[in-house]
Amino acid sequence: MNQIPPERLRKIRTWLPGPKSSELISTTCNRVDRPLIDLASNDYLGLNNHEKLIKAATNVMNTEGVGAGGSRLVTGTRPIHIALEERLAHWLGRANVLLFPSGFQANLAGVITMSNRHTTVLIDRLAHHSLLLGVKASGSKIQRYKHNNLQDLEQRLTKCTQTSSDESPVVITESLFSMEGTSPSIKELAQLCNIYGARLMVDEAHALGVMGSKGRGLCHGIKDSIEIISGTFGKAFGGGGAFLASNKDIKEQILQNSGAFKYTTALAPPLAAAALAALELIQDNPQWGEELLSKANDWRNLLVQKGWSRPPGHGQILSLEIGSDQNALNAQNQLEKAGLLSVAIRPPTVPENTARLRIVLRRNLPDQAIDNLINALAFE
Repeated sequence: MNQIPPERLRKIRTWLPGPKSSELISTTCNRVDRPLIDLASNDYLGLNNHEKLIKAATNVMNTEGVGAGGSRLVTGTRPIHIALEERLAHWLGRANVLLFPSGFQANLAGVITMSNRHTTVLIDRLAHHSLLLGVKASGSKIQRYKHNNLQDLEQRLTKCTQTSSDESPVVITESLFSMEGTSPSIKELAQLCNIYGARLMVDEAHALGVMGSKGRGLCHGIKDSIEIISGTFGKAFGGGGAFLASNKDIKEQILQNSGAFKYTTALAPPLAAAALAALELIQDNPQWGEELLSKANDWRNLLVQKGWSRPPGHGQILSLEIGSDQNALNAQNQLEKAGLLSVAIRPPTVPENTARLRIVLRRNLPDQAIDNLINALAFE
């Protein structure tokens, strides 16, 4: 593991003292002067340092260079971009895919493409900041429904369709919420949107590669109402960049009208090559996601046996709610002493008095990690 000198780490902590500082350094395994087992980063399948990804990125970098040199509509498009888009579209069962340099940009583009000042957007109360910012930028009318509560959503859809003469409402959610570890029933959500004529956008960033049939996300196989799926390569794919998967009409709207796509330098070719290599590995090893979810279930069961409330959800993110900010920080420090990296997530990232440890499982975790975690949490 790469080491960060203790004096450098102290400077980082001094520079990033606020509530979100923990998030900015959560991907390192070395918050102290010795290596820690990483229970914090989003490298779910352990592909970040996989030799196949490194080789693919290196080969393209040697032929295409480091960066794309321009936007996709000017000089930025490379054969690797087209290959990745086509392979992803086929894998996901969607008509089209467009690549973006970041998930934040992809979400902005997706939301703004689907909504405007005449649109009512109903968005999960705990949706990612990028999705909320997209709603704000679109000028649409926002309603935030209770987290994963389809009854509350249906009541709002009923009122929306009865009282509004505006265009079809838009519903936005995530398939795996990164701070809660929870998932809505995408199938029921899509059926509900179909009944009320609502258009649906789903952020699959944290589910893709792990959850759903052969790791293809929780939207796979569901056609009704889902107009846009967003995903990233910075999590289970082990690299960087993002995409929107949609139908032909939506793709054309993005190409013509989305500043987040048109006016940015294209995804770096080496990152596109790494993403394609990761996709091939995931396709060749569909059991990886199932094995990780099985491990997550085992960890949940063990935590319950030791007196903890069962972490919500079924995915690889286990949210252990602590309560106060200080207690969560104390728990984080206790885990560090036990050789584990798990970061205290505090407001404003999560609601007040719900500070928590975000435990992230990865495919290549050492076997002793769960025993170390259970023993370290015993102080509670």
